[in-house]
Amino acid sequence: MTRFWWVRHGPTHQKGMVGWSDVPAFLDDTDALARLDAHLPRAPVVSSDLVRCVTTADAIQNGRPRLPHDAGLRELNFGDWELRTAAEIEAAEGDTIRTFWERPDLNRPPNGESWTDMTGRVGAAVDRLAADADGDLIVVAHFGAILGQVQRALGCPVGEVLGHRIENLSVTRLAFDGARWHAEAINHLP
Repeated sequence: MTRFWWVRHGPTHQKGMVGWSDVPAFLDDTDALARLDAHLPRAPVVSSDLVRCVTTADAIQNGRPRLPHDAGLRELNFGDWELRTAAEIEAAEGDTIRTFWERPDLNRPPNGESWTDMTGRVGAAVDRLAADADGDLIVVAHFGAILGQVQRALGCPVGEVLGHRIENLSVTRLAFDGARWHAEAINHLP
């Protein structure tokens, strides 16, 4: 059994849509980081290559083996909508943002990717990691990347999985038994 301990990166305090923009995480809540470290197994750590994940992984590494950063674990690419708020996008482009969120699996932000694009990319990265994993693996990633894997484990539609919360510095534990995925914990705050 391989267990993926998904950790969402620390908060960015951005108000807009943050996908591939390389913005920092604020990791000043040392108590939350200590609780997170104590909750996690002594397992290898891998992260998205974006700085908010890299620095969060650095903060919880604490002697754990570190795997190379993986760009396949990035957040959904919001393209031209990066760092813009929903209100800004709606004011400039009308209902396009509502249309996107009604069916993100079928729609893309301009010059971005759909939910299906993102889950395929992240799923391929996870499959590579699972093939090499021996037991537990800690993965520091993003809201969408984590929810995409929750969707995979639950086998539910995107509209249903988007109802789940994934808080900063939360842990979502998914297990792969060699045949299928299982959701063991979603959005656990240690």
